[in-house]
Amino acid sequence: MKHYGRLVAALFCVIILVKSPPAAVAGGVKVGMLTCSIDGGWGLVITSSKTVDCVFKPTDYRWRDHYVGSIGKLGVDLGLTNGSRVVWAVFAPGSLDRGSLAGLYVGATAEATLGLGFGANVLVGGFRHSINLQPVSVQGQLGMNIAAGVAGLTLERH
Repeated sequence: MKHYGRLVAALFCVIILVKSPPAAVAGGVKVGMLTCSIDGGWGLVITSSKTVDCVFKPTDYRWRDHYVGSIGKLGVDLGLTNGSRVVWAVFAPGSLDRGSLAGLYVGATAEATLGLGFGANVLVGGFRHSINLQPVSVQGQLGMNIAAGVAGLTLERH
């Protein structure tokens, strides 16, 4: 329930972003890859929240950044899944410093699982909503689940 307020706020942010996306989101350059492991768990009909553990690798491989946080959904989310893994290409107006991915990201989500399943989340957020996370590999997971709606990802540098 702690993340429910964040998810409601994320829904409003998505509506605002869809109506007038920031210029940086429309453009930007690929600055690296974000790979996240997502804990499994139950979808609770209207909302769900799962822990994430992520590593960001810049395109020039100068360093790596470790993030922890949570990903939640607001919308239809029914069922149970084991852990999953997702890889996002990270786009930003320019190069990023360590810790730059910390913040709240919001966007659309969809997934379906019956045994082996797939899903995708396109998310925008971070510093001044200038960072765009686009799925490179479709999320893979095991379980039985169907979900669609708004996703909110919160990252903190670890």
